[in-house]
Amino acid sequence: MFWPMLAIALGFLGIAVLGVLAVKVFIEAQRLGQQVTRTTRRINRAAEDLERSATDLAAAGEALR
Repeated sequence: MFWPMLAIALGFLGIAVLGVLAVKVFIEAQRLGQQVTRTTRRINRAAEDLERSATDLAAAGEALR
């Protein structure tokens, strides 16, 4: 009777550990998604700044002609 009870207890503990790890993975995935969103916004902002600067530079080059 001892071994079946031990097997059930260890099985329950294993499932509990997997549940805790799943929650940790979910939290880290959420954090990674937020970081990707922030980085994408920064890249888009930098691309817009670059486009604006290139337009101003082209206009200045045309003015020199």
